[in-house]
Amino acid sequence: MFQKLEAVKEKYEELSRLMSDPKVISNPSEFQKYAKEQADISELVDKYEVYKDVLKQIEDTTALLRDSKGESDFQELARIELEELEKKKGRLEDEIKLLLVPKDPNDTKNIFLEIRAGAGGDEAGLFAAELFRMYSRYAEKKRWKVEVLDSNSTGVGGFKEIIALIEGKGAYSKLKYESGVHRVQRIPVTETGGRIHTSTVTVAVMPEAEDVDVKIDQKDLRIDTSCSSGPGGQSVNTTYSAIRITHIPTGIAVNCQDERSQLKNKNKAMRILRSRLMEIEREKQEAEIAQSRKSQIGSGDRSEKIRTYNYPQNRVTDHRVGLSLYKLEAVLDGSIDEFIDALTTSDNAERLKGL
Repeated sequence: MFQKLEAVKEKYEELSRLMSDPKVISNPSEFQKYAKEQADISELVDKYEVYKDVLKQIEDTTALLRDSKGESDFQELARIELEELEKKKGRLEDEIKLLLVPKDPNDTKNIFLEIRAGAGGDEAGLFAAELFRMYSRYAEKKRWKVEVLDSNSTGVGGFKEIIALIEGKGAYSKLKYESGVHRVQRIPVTETGGRIHTSTVTVAVMPEAEDVDVKIDQKDLRIDTSCSSGPGGQSVNTTYSAIRITHIPTGIAVNCQDERSQLKNKNKAMRILRSRLMEIEREKQEAEIAQSRKSQIGSGDRSEKIRTYNYPQNRVTDHRVGLSLYKLEAVLDGSIDEFIDALTTSDNAERLKGL
């Protein structure tokens, strides 16, 4: 660990020298690149300096204890101080190990949230709408921006599918564990016999891809236009503003019709397509990782049942970490931090094993 920390410190000092170089200062893009690299490791370097200082204090206090024979009061104080220093050392080691774990490069990105009704007909569609509200309320509490890009309603207040862009610092780091099948157990309003029905909704969370992440050849795209449908004002069914972009090599198709402008819909559809293609590449890479690394939080596979919302018991259970909360209404109102924190802790613990 010391070798790694010394290497990081040397890199930090080298970056400081580079950022003082007049040639680098005169090149804003290069300076910004080095500044970002330095910012990414600054917390680790600071923690390392504090850690070294604590080790020195432990060494000095131990020497004082050894040299203060017969001075019982002084020895007692030194022993108490040494005990506190050892505790601080342990805490710092845990924090440093966590900072040494390679960060997910997508953690700072915005996300595309895709929610689709699964088994259960209208009931699944209604729950898809409730999950969208849950994530919207969570985003609102984080002061993130939510923008609906495309939706397909069921006609009874639910969604067959809804796609939204959530913009905010760390959006992917918080919501990346939400991908998978969410199961709801409750008595539908239309059920006269009082039987509990089980329905499912699929959630996909993808980091927003940038132009540098995915290169798309225009020759690989087929772009179709059509009249918009559903609510939207005078231009609905009169202008060809709805866009459907198909990526021919993969067969991925993206629809977007929420804007009246064809150009705006095209730009939004391209953003979604770029992120879907990046997600396919990410899933390929994940498939190559050993099963032992995938950890108890699961692979994030969209076919994997991750959470159950049980209305009769007022219970929400995350099956990956075995956490149950008996406050279903609060969870559906966006209070999902306890699940996110538990999943993040579990993932970090598995990642630490690989150090």
